Amino acid sequence: MRITPAKRASSLAVRARRILLRFPDEELERHFLLSYRAAARPWIRMSLLVALSTVLGFTVIDHWLLVGPRLARPDIWRFGLQLPLVLIMLVLTTPRLYLRWYQPAIQIAAPLFGIGTVLMAVEATPAQLPLVAARLLLAAFYFYFMLGLCFNAALRSNGVLMLAYALAALGGAIAVPVATYSLFVLLCANFIGGAGCYALEYANRVAFLERRRLAEVATHDGLTGLLNRAALEEQSRNLWRHAELAQLPVSVLLIDIDHFKSYNDRYGHQEGDRCLREVGTAVRGAARRRPLDVVARYGGEEIIAILIGSGRAEAAVAAEGVRRAVAALGIAHSASSTRPYVTISVGATTVEPGGDYSHEPAVRLADRALYLTKAAGRDGWSFQDPQNEAAGSAAPAEAGAERSSIDVAAAPAAAPEPRAMDERQAAELLKTAS
Repeated sequence: MRITPAKRASSLAVRARRILLRFPDEELERHFLLSYRAAARPWIRMSLLVALSTVLGFTVIDHWLLVGPRLARPDIWRFGLQLPLVLIMLVLTTPRLYLRWYQPAIQIAAPLFGIGTVLMAVEATPAQLPLVAARLLLAAFYFYFMLGLCFNAALRSNGVLMLAYALAALGGAIAVPVATYSLFVLLCANFIGGAGCYALEYANRVAFLERRRLAEVATHDGLTGLLNRAALEEQSRNLWRHAELAQLPVSVLLIDIDHFKSYNDRYGHQEGDRCLREVGTAVRGAARRRPLDVVARYGGEEIIAILIGSGRAEAAVAAEGVRRAVAALGIAHSASSTRPYVTISVGATTVEPGGDYSHEPAVRLADRALYLTKAAGRDGWSFQDPQNEAAGSAAPAEAGAERSSIDVAAAPAAAPEPRAMDERQAAELLKTAS
């Protein structure tokens, strides 16, 4: 088979991203960084405590062993730059600040700490210099392995460190023979440390993909690729809890394939499986408007969608959207008494802020709306208002429901824009959903 230039270019781009330790899918890359950084936080905090002890330990040993007239000036860089940087980074490892602020700050603080070490080497006497310069090796390995930096960020920090030392040597602050020897040792340390850091991150990325693959198998329906019922129940608790705290509306759609048993009897179970797969894909594509929206196989030929942040108008648009998406598949169904092709019935409900924020009552309301859709002839959608149900009227489904058939009379012309969530909320929920 002939490989086109476009395919060759795409393959080279994927290979280049793999070498550069970055997933081609930006969403996947973001999920990896979130999970990696969250898992690394306790170790980073411990490493920073070790760094604090090291800075203070070198203070004692310098004043004990490196006695000389120029000893006071390195203390300026030690107490005026390095020690404050370590303390600030320790504060940024607290849970409230870590995810948002630690990584941007450490990518600035690490090079500055390295520059501080170079300035201390510049201030050392010729007899002290070999001892002080040895700290550059400690800084280099710390950047690669101890601060939670990805390989590229650690490499940049060490590049700044080497550049600062080379500039000090070119400026005459360090004797050329000593600087040349130290730079060579530092370069070798970077080759060793960089190779280890690269291999470690590569292994972490492979392990992340393996975990996701296992999670996909455990949490997704093998036939449709949608979430399975158990995973839905687990995720829905976290999503509903957050929606209540953030005062976001939640809409639930319950979707049923019309006359599916008749379809299986007429065309066979293999065709029935194919139909379920295609309908599941169509529903997922039409219902999900946000990364946090969940679509799952609820059982048999039923599918459920939980739409976080979607109000009543958006639920109506989503319900009509999934109905149209399935009808557009044009899957023949000669055994259907509704249409000569596969159709679906949809029940929808929306829980607004201040309502009963729980999964089971919302599903019960959506199921009541689904029953109304079927009673009215299928191939449509109905909406059950939670307030009408709470009123205890004689016919809650009929009194609190709206129905749309193919003419889409009840669907609004346009839905409002999705309500935005702040970065912290999105980070928490994406971590939960993954």
